[in-house]
This record gives sequence, structure tokens and C-alpha cells, in this order.
Amino acid sequence: MGFEGSKQVTILAVTGLKREAEIAGGLGVVAVTGGGDAKSLAAKLDALHGDIQGVISIGLGGGLSPLLKVGEVVIADQILSGPEHWRCDERWRVALAAKLPQAHQGPIAASDVILEDAEAKAALYAKTGALAVDMESAVAARFAVLRHLPFAALRVISDDARHVLPHAALVAMKPDGGIALGRVLGSLLRHPLQVPALISTARTSNKAFKELLRCRGLCGVGLAGLDL
Repeated sequence: MGFEGSKQVTILAVTGLKREAEIAGGLGVVAVTGGGDAKSLAAKLDALHGDIQGVISIGLGGGLSPLLKVGEVVIADQILSGPEHWRCDERWRVALAAKLPQAHQGPIAASDVILEDAEAKAALYAKTGALAVDMESAVAARFAVLRHLPFAALRVISDDARHVLPHAALVAMKPDGGIALGRVLGSLLRHPLQVPALISTARTSNKAFKELLRCRGLCGVGLAGLDL
């Protein structure tokens, strides 16, 4: 994948799911999905060529701060991943905050796996103080730094700090960012008692997707990054 043949400067949006990419992409923005595989996502990004003006990690995220509710928005000031951390571009952060004045601002943590329960989220919150967690921001930040590009991150909370994800949700994401319906159905057949939890997770995810779509509209062409 590349931007060859395009004379227009483009913002690169890094997402986990296809649905996130469909929302984020558009005029001035090209979206790439990670599918929960950090190595595959890094390879996709490394293969890109063309006129990229900035990189933004955007999509849903897990809440770490117990104060955040489903549907609330976090604009990162930095990304934390173990001993590594990356500062987000100040001008882009301010531009996003101007478009989304109700958003929270603070660190976002990176994780290689989905944090499925309250204990795992509480442990990462105690260690980092990050407001939210996702699986793509660290990969996107590394890529931006290597390319000397401005970087931003925006995540909508889809599961709060107390929410426990059922097994069917943990196995749902395919490497291309789609939903593996076969794995979901298989998990439900083996553990039917998780159906209410899966319905609850779907409800909170849909609320977060609606908010992400609203944010996308408010941020406008280039996700507030084309004027950097």
C-alpha cells in the first residue's frame, strides 16, 4: 500500500478494526488497520511510501482511569509503552482539543494484548497513570518518529475500567481488522453463559463507535492535522 500518484498531502490514520478505518478514512486521510497484530501493523506502515504529513492513532480504547465512562474521548499528550514513551505533537493536540472541547487529555498506554478484566486495567493504571489503553498507538508513534512526522492519538472509551470482556469478544478480531464470526460463535457454543456479557459489550462498543463517528465529523478534513 502506498500513496504513489497522489500529489495531495495525506494524514495517515492507524486503527485496529476495519470499522474504525471506515470511520476515520476520507478526504485527506488514508486509514490502515492493525488487527491486533503489532508486527504485521509495523510491516504495513514500513511499506508505505508517499506524501504523508502526519500520523494519528484513532479508534476505540479501553478505559484505565476509573473516572472515564463509555463514550468519553481521550486525546493523548503522550504514549507510554514500558520504558518507552513518545510525546504527541503539541499543535495537533491543541487543534483536536479545540474541535472536541469535552475530551479528556492525558497519557494513553500501549498493550500487546486486550486487557480483559478490571484487575489488569487497574494494574496498568497504577503503573502508568494513563487514562486509556489501546494496541496500535505505540506502533504508530514509533513509525511517526522514524519518519520525522507529527503524531497524535485520539481514542473513544468502549469498555470502562470496571468492564470485563467475555471470551467471545477477546477472539473476535481478525488480522485484517474484521470480525471473526466463526470464532465468536464457537466461543458462544462452548460457553453460552457469556451471552449477556457479549450483548453488553456490543452495546458499549456501538455507543463508542457512534461517538467516534461524531468526533470524525467535528475534526473535519484531515482530522485537524493538515494545517501542521
